[in-house]
Amino acid sequence: MTQLEKAKKGVATREMKEVAKYEGLPVAYILKNIKEGKIVIPSNLSRRPERVFGIGKGLKTKINTNLGTSPESNILALELSKTKLAIAKGTHTIMDLSIGGDLDKIRRKILEKCCIPLGTVPIYQTVVETMRSKRDLSKMSVKDIFSTIEKQAKDGVDFMTIHAGVTKTSLERLKSGKRLTSIVSRGGSFLSQWILKNKKENPLYEYFDDLLQIARKYDITLSLGDGLRPGSLADATDRPQIQELIILGELAVRAREKNVQVMIEGPGHLPLNQVEANVLLEKSLCQEAPFYVLGPIVTDVAPGYDHLTAAIGGAVAGAAGADFLCYVTPSEHLRLPTLDDVVEGVIASRIAAHVADISKGVKGALEWDNRMGKMRGERKWKEQIELAVNPDRARKLRMKSNPKVSDVCTMCGKYCSLKGVEKWLS
Repeated sequence: MTQLEKAKKGVATREMKEVAKYEGLPVAYILKNIKEGKIVIPSNLSRRPERVFGIGKGLKTKINTNLGTSPESNILALELSKTKLAIAKGTHTIMDLSIGGDLDKIRRKILEKCCIPLGTVPIYQTVVETMRSKRDLSKMSVKDIFSTIEKQAKDGVDFMTIHAGVTKTSLERLKSGKRLTSIVSRGGSFLSQWILKNKKENPLYEYFDDLLQIARKYDITLSLGDGLRPGSLADATDRPQIQELIILGELAVRAREKNVQVMIEGPGHLPLNQVEANVLLEKSLCQEAPFYVLGPIVTDVAPGYDHLTAAIGGAVAGAAGADFLCYVTPSEHLRLPTLDDVVEGVIASRIAAHVADISKGVKGALEWDNRMGKMRGERKWKEQIELAVNPDRARKLRMKSNPKVSDVCTMCGKYCSLKGVEKWLS
């Protein structure tokens, strides 16, 4: 049985108990919100990752790390190193988005090294294998799509992005509009091309019930993808995006009825003043399903710094109620991320998530900052470094400028404000 099915029967699973312990919340709270579709726990029945996390209402905001090969960079060892590094830096999930090399081997090797939930986008592999067999993308069959989904489910994938909201109707709205950046979702682009060339409905929408059977069998959490998300600020919150969101909300209801866990993916590129509205809209249309936002990136003009533009948007989205942030690296829009890029992306996203948790009043969030404030007030440098989001970087900066490890830093030295008033205020 799935986590959702057991929750409906009032059964607290091992995973629910682990999530409750991690969050410092009653098991009954976790069970109730899983039952209502407001929390999900990605955990494939055939794999059961070593560490599980809950995503949703009242929980710490989680982050995801994307990685994977491309046709231009197909180095499995590098992606395995990224997996290990992202986990060490505190990511809660990994997504393998590989489109280069032996995709089955890559996914299975990453699964071996991944002690946390792993996600995929199955349509990527289906399209890649279709084109490698010298067939046009339009010749991809419904059987091809569902065979890939079943294969990845058997391998142990815990959650899958499924672009079921890209339909003939939503594409008509897209064609009648004037977007600057049409379709930036890779999965959305693939399925749009298939729909338009074949003049048929999206198989993931038309045969959604078949998808639910596979998802229920393995307890795959479906992440209903935003294939028509805005790729620039000018396209934010337009008709195609909202049409797709309405469809995803309807599909989420169907998934819950079949005991399949589901979350919703969101934009994308958004002006800062539209971020909160997008979160509230998703929560309303999708009956408070966990919301997984891709950034959001809040300005289009900062390539090389999009880990920062996404962190700004992610903090605002999280504070408004988003539950899951997809990290963005400095390489976004420019290249495949390096190991250093992965670190920068994970840390920036973790900061955004924590800022959101303070705003939402998540249990334990502000207490972390209060401990840091106390250690700063007492000039306890070792403890400050240990409390940092990235202790390695904090330690490196401290030691590089202050190798003698004095009780002050090189900013103020003997004029340290805290030290100056210490004896008078003690």
